[in-house]
Amino acid sequence: MVAGVLRLVVPATRSMLDGCRSCHARSLSLCGSVPEGRLGEIADIVETMRARPHQRIIVEGDEARHAYNIVSGAAKLLKELPDGRQQIVGFLLTGDFFGLPVDGVHPCSVEAIAETRLCRFRLDQLDVVLGRISALAAALRSRLAGDLAAAQEQMLSLGQKSALERLAGFLLQIGAQADQLGLPTDPMRLPMTRADIADYLGLTLETISRSLGKLKERGLITVLGRHDIAFRSVAGLTDLAQGDEASPGFAMEGDQGCRSAGS
Repeated sequence: MVAGVLRLVVPATRSMLDGCRSCHARSLSLCGSVPEGRLGEIADIVETMRARPHQRIIVEGDEARHAYNIVSGAAKLLKELPDGRQQIVGFLLTGDFFGLPVDGVHPCSVEAIAETRLCRFRLDQLDVVLGRISALAAALRSRLAGDLAAAQEQMLSLGQKSALERLAGFLLQIGAQADQLGLPTDPMRLPMTRADIADYLGLTLETISRSLGKLKERGLITVLGRHDIAFRSVAGLTDLAQGDEASPGFAMEGDQGCRSAGS
C-alpha cells in the first residue's frame, strides 16, 4: 500500500487535454511521441498526483496497477533488503517514466526527494493505448533500452571506476539532464542530498566530500552550498569521467572509501 502520497485525481476533460498540450514536460516524456490529434487518448486515462519529499510513490513488491511520468520534481529508485537496508539504484527527473511491473509487482520502491508532480496511468488502460498508438509503443521500447544501457553503465562505474571518476560522470549526467530540461546549469542545482549521491555511487559520504574538494582544487567545479554546483571545465570533467586523466593516488584513496550495498 502506498502511504502518505497526496493525490489529486483529475477527470478527463477538455481542460485536462489543454493541460497535456501545454505541459512543459511533454517533449521530454513518452507523451512527446503521441501525434497532436491523438493526445486526447492520453488525456482520457491520466490522473495527476503530487508527492512531498520523502513520500513513497511506489512500494517494492506491491502489486503493480499504475505507471507514472514525472512532470516536475525528482525521485529516487530504491531496492530494499529484508532487514531494512536500502540501496539507491537510480534517480528520476522531469520526463522520466516508471512503474512497469516485473511478474506483476513493482521491482523497486520510488520515493520523492523534492516536491514532485506526476501523471499516473492505469496499466490496463495504458496497454490499450500502446496497442493503438504505435509511436508511443516504439518510444516506450526505446526508453526501456535506454534504461538497460544506463544500468549497464552504472555496473561498469561501480566495478571499474575510481571515486573521482564516478562523481565526475554523475555530475555530467545530471548537468546534461538539467540542460535538456532548460534548467540553470551555471550553477546547477542537485535535487538529491550528498548522502543519496554516495549511496548511488557506492561510496561513503566522506569520500563524496573529499572528491568534491578534489574537483574544486583542480578547477573543474565550484561548490556553492549543499545543493549547488557550477561547472568550470566540462572538458576536464569529461576526460576524468572517461578515465582519460590519470589520478592513481586519489583512486587508491577513493577505493578505500567504497563500500558494498551490504556494508
